[in-house]
Amino acid sequence: SNSLEPLEEGRLPSRRPSRRARMWGVVMVVLSTGRLSAGRLSTGRLSAGRLSARPTVRMIATSTDKVAAAMRYVPLGSSGIQVSSCCLGTMTWGSQNTDDEAFDQLERAWQSGVNFLDTAEGYPIPMNEETQGRTDRAIARWLSKTGRPRESVILATKVCGYNDRFTWFREGGGPTRVSAAQIIESVDASLKRLNTDYIDLLQIHWPDRYVPIFGSPRYDATKVRVGEVTFEEQVAAMGLLLKSGKIRAWGVSNETPFGLCEFARVCDAVGVQRPVSVQNSYSLLGRSDEIGMVEAMVRLGVTYLPYSPLSAGVLSGKYAGLKVAPKGSRLSLFGGGSYFDRYEASQAPSAVAEYTAIAAKHGLTPSAFAIAFCDARPFPISTIIGATSLAQLDDNLAGFAVKWTAEMEADCERVYAQYPDPWRMLVRDGG
Repeated sequence: SNSLEPLEEGRLPSRRPSRRARMWGVVMVVLSTGRLSAGRLSTGRLSAGRLSARPTVRMIATSTDKVAAAMRYVPLGSSGIQVSSCCLGTMTWGSQNTDDEAFDQLERAWQSGVNFLDTAEGYPIPMNEETQGRTDRAIARWLSKTGRPRESVILATKVCGYNDRFTWFREGGGPTRVSAAQIIESVDASLKRLNTDYIDLLQIHWPDRYVPIFGSPRYDATKVRVGEVTFEEQVAAMGLLLKSGKIRAWGVSNETPFGLCEFARVCDAVGVQRPVSVQNSYSLLGRSDEIGMVEAMVRLGVTYLPYSPLSAGVLSGKYAGLKVAPKGSRLSLFGGGSYFDRYEASQAPSAVAEYTAIAAKHGLTPSAFAIAFCDARPFPISTIIGATSLAQLDDNLAGFAVKWTAEMEADCERVYAQYPDPWRMLVRDGG
């Protein structure tokens, strides 16, 4: 359904961007030379080229108006917060993207009806001491420069889970943990970087306890660590932050059905608000959460925030036929190219080729189709997208204006039956 759900007073984003905003939307144009180009159209001047006269153009991209009109708004669990079905990811801002590029992405997203963005104390990725915090500061500059009302921006961030190599995050040094003291220290530091006095959604980026998210996806009982921070301690910290007003709601990420259910049980026992969201990797190439996590979320009233809906970009089709990962791509940033080799050695390229053909059949780009698939799931969902260029961002946003059909669903199920979960990008320090 593309019906607009009622929003809290003061939280309804603009349904129709200004004429100036629409003119500055990304337009795909075919020039008289027959060459396909992309740029910003303003007063008849194409900024991507040297054409200064009024060019003959044909719009073939989804406009921000159309995306904004189609954008749905869903409840964020039991929090009372309404979020757009698109959440803008931010993890490249400060590494692959400049602050100015982050600003442009934020403006484009908000023109398209987005009201929700997701950052983390460790961003940008890859996480390292030199760049840590740049993403938050870029967001703060955007909020300050635009004067956008804080209540019109649903701001989510994340506190790091256990990592014995991340020794630069806390004042006392040592590994990151999800202890009460570290959660509170993390929130205070995030509030300072973001230049705000509250966070709408605080998430545990990955658990303190061992879970199989880095390395093999199979649970290995021999890797269980002694001295895990208890669920009770983590919930107590969330209760303190909720009571203080520093956060409005909290959630989990890279979590399992057991973890979500145990957090809910402890919350009920001590009278703290349950987690309202789960942020896990999910895409046409990785649907394992449908097996157990979706049931847990539905029964507990939790909203799903799937990240990597393009499966580290491979569902865009940009790796098709390549022998090495392009410089600056996700598969080139981690593991010295080994992630591309793993991808090529799996069944994923074959699955991507099938999904790409289905997208073309329905007149969509591979990226828009893959994101539309996520957006059409029959449970509360806000899909996190990320891009390093405005062209990529517009392609992703177009997925939220797609009317999903039974035929599209059947086409996906046919490929899924042949290639069930063919590949999972297991990124160390990938965020």
